[in-house]
Amino acid sequence: MPGYDDHVRWALSTAVEGFDFTPVAGRVIDGPLPWDYRALARRAVAEATGPVLDLGTGGGEFLAGLGPFPPGSAATEGWPPNVHLARATLAPHGVRLHALPPEHATRLPLPDATFAVVLDRHEDYDPAEVARVLAPGGVFLTQQVGSTDGTRLNGALGGPGPDVPEGVALAPFAAGLTRAGLNVERAEEHEQGRTFTDIGAVIWYLRMVAWQIPDFDVARYDAPLRGLHAAFERGEQFRDVAPRFVLAARRPAR
Repeated sequence: MPGYDDHVRWALSTAVEGFDFTPVAGRVIDGPLPWDYRALARRAVAEATGPVLDLGTGGGEFLAGLGPFPPGSAATEGWPPNVHLARATLAPHGVRLHALPPEHATRLPLPDATFAVVLDRHEDYDPAEVARVLAPGGVFLTQQVGSTDGTRLNGALGGPGPDVPEGVALAPFAAGLTRAGLNVERAEEHEQGRTFTDIGAVIWYLRMVAWQIPDFDVARYDAPLRGLHAAFERGEQFRDVAPRFVLAARRPAR
């Protein structure tokens, strides 16, 4: 069985790219949701009568699996380490990537009333900007992570709170879309939970999700990490909170 130092070496030497959690498959386990965002997004793309836009595409891996795409489709990304990867991933699919400055990542450098579908998987957005770029009759589909996501892990390690916006929850986000002039057609939330099975997976996860504990460093958090590793060695697992909600809204046809 790998010891603590073995886990640390693996976690620090294994690449984090885009938003690909394959290295910790079966070791960081999100519980099931009552909806399937991938299936919903794939259906929206298949039914699109015009270009598709994906907000905060990460490395482009998720979006690339939803094609083929109508001409003029695009994606945005505001996290600089992901921009080159996303551009390379999406170019063969005819999707143009727009790199956004992180401080203005919700401002869309895109024309009015252009996109039949706007997708958003976990990215912050401005409802007014989404409504502006949607074509009449166009659909906005988003799955969001609640503000309390991962806070049990932060507490267990004695870290600061996640560097995420407060108030990310179903009711205010649905109200924001309504104020922007969109008709909300679906609004659903669920607490799915997240399970970690070993300390290597925890460390790698905190490297990938860098905003979870902004000052995370293995040496800085040595004592609580070792304490959590001891619990794993006793056969325990660590269960965190992972709230999610999904919204679908449509711009009126007229």
